[in-house]
Amino acid sequence: MNVQIEESWKQVLATEFEKDYFVKLTDFVRHEYQTTTVYPPGKLIFNAFNLCPFNKVKVVIIGQDPYHGPGQAHGLCFSVNEGVPQPPSLQNIFKEIHDDLGTPVPSSGNLTRWAEQGVLLLNATLTVRAHQAGSHQRQGWEEFTDAAIRTLAENREHLVFILWGAYAQKKGAFIDRNKHLVLTSVHPSPLSAYHGFFGNKHFSKTNEYLIAHGETPINW
Repeated sequence: MNVQIEESWKQVLATEFEKDYFVKLTDFVRHEYQTTTVYPPGKLIFNAFNLCPFNKVKVVIIGQDPYHGPGQAHGLCFSVNEGVPQPPSLQNIFKEIHDDLGTPVPSSGNLTRWAEQGVLLLNATLTVRAHQAGSHQRQGWEEFTDAAIRTLAENREHLVFILWGAYAQKKGAFIDRNKHLVLTSVHPSPLSAYHGFFGNKHFSKTNEYLIAHGETPINW
């Protein structure tokens, strides 16, 4: 499967890899990849971490589950590979960026360029069976990604955590609001976007906060 995680993350999460839950998770995931179709490709499971080393993180966006259709998931929440049609939530994210910042809507749904600027695009669950949403939930991934969020929240300062929807908000409930900026709204899904996602101005608010704390803003 050629699964590797970037060195700085490997160090800060070292104790997690030794825990019983992670050993069981590893066995489960390996068996799934051997016996069925699973997304993303094995080498991209930790893509969010690999593109955004621990000390380079400025912004954390929390998703829930990888896309479960062919060719979509590549290890970054809300992002899809080049040439893949943009899912509805991503279309709504781009619409809000356009309305907030005036930037044109991109033709590509690949958010690698965000990750390389310091945006950790972290799903709560890092793998999924093809066409079976939520199929790898409650196997240990949530505990692992909680640990990643916690180590950022405790060991870094002045990060922006973007929590869209009840699931992400619950996952980030423990983050110290005095130490970091925590932005919350409904999810960008078509079911909820018109009830508070559109107009949340999370992208300009993120950049204003980063600039105020001496960081380069994100080119969304």
